[in-house]
Amino acid sequence: MERVGLWEDRNIKVGEYSKGMKVRLNFVRAMLNNPRVLFLDEVTNGLDPTNARIIKDIISEYRDQGGTVFLSTHLMNDVEQLCDRIAFCVDGELHEISTPRDLKLKYGKREVKVEYRENGATTSALFPLEGIGMNNQFQAILKNKEIETIHSGETSMEDIFIIMTGVDLK
Repeated sequence: MERVGLWEDRNIKVGEYSKGMKVRLNFVRAMLNNPRVLFLDEVTNGLDPTNARIIKDIISEYRDQGGTVFLSTHLMNDVEQLCDRIAFCVDGELHEISTPRDLKLKYGKREVKVEYRENGATTSALFPLEGIGMNNQFQAILKNKEIETIHSGETSMEDIFIIMTGVDLK
């Protein structure tokens, strides 16, 4: 209870806990007997970013020590951070099982975004990562413009879910 920030509140009646406190308490209850397998449903839903990070850190440590976690969530950021393998299910139908990396390679696109100054304003351009070194437009921007930022990017798990299933996350 101490690690998830509930030790100080241990004498408060559970009925008086906030939603986030109840979520953290349920997580502690799931971990009580150090189970070999955890089934977690929306484990970070209702938590502020700090408490969500604490829970995800504990889950990662548990997994790294050999535990198995089945995570049901619509929060694709949690999926990317916590899952070694992903199964996308919609309305009880399984769409695919794979690793995050393999899903990104199969369904994703990798791009480079360049932001640069032009006529006193910030402008941006997207280029496919494939063949970027030979892209004449990209080379011209690097050579002739005042570069503000260059970022590489890849398709998010949320985008991949939508591509695969045709269903927008709610």
